Amino acid sequence: MHTVELLPDEMTERAVRDVWRRLLDAGLPSQATHRHPTNRPHLTLATADGLGAEVRVRLNRALAVLPVPLRLDGTVRFTGRRHVLAWAVRPDEALLDLHEAVWRTLRDAPACGPLNPIHAPGRWKPHVTLARARDAVWPEPWPEPDTEPFSGVPGGSSGVLTGRWVGARTYDSVTRSTDPLGP
Repeated sequence: MHTVELLPDEMTERAVRDVWRRLLDAGLPSQATHRHPTNRPHLTLATADGLGAEVRVRLNRALAVLPVPLRLDGTVRFTGRRHVLAWAVRPDEALLDLHEAVWRTLRDAPACGPLNPIHAPGRWKPHVTLARARDAVWPEPWPEPDTEPFSGVPGGSSGVLTGRWVGARTYDSVTRSTDPLGP
């Protein structure tokens, strides 16, 4: 599987990593425990079975609009095989347009294979993952107020942080490697 991901500006990346560290320091699940060199704050736009050269060219054209505004605002939780605590991304028109352009690019390329419907426009729940855990180790209910992980984060003390999506990459889950995309 290949992802198409947006990457935040340096200040936002530092703020997200600080939240990861705060969760870890509190003894809670945190992305800080994921030590693979490709682990970094990102926003997944879509996934595909493959991204051939032609698709990458079209993705690079779609991603040429970067940078676009970024707004992280509060937390969101997902449940399933894993529980996820995430910083919610509040998309503006520019981000929604970029997401749709990436989705269409992959959808219109048969070699990409079937797309994961959770990333489809209208269903997509944009977020930056803060923590993942299996049922057995997840504290239920979440023991801290929603704003607690953000206290002391510059500009993020209320769980709101603004910045910019400045870059893009693809992650290959087979080789566990990344490649840059976009301008």
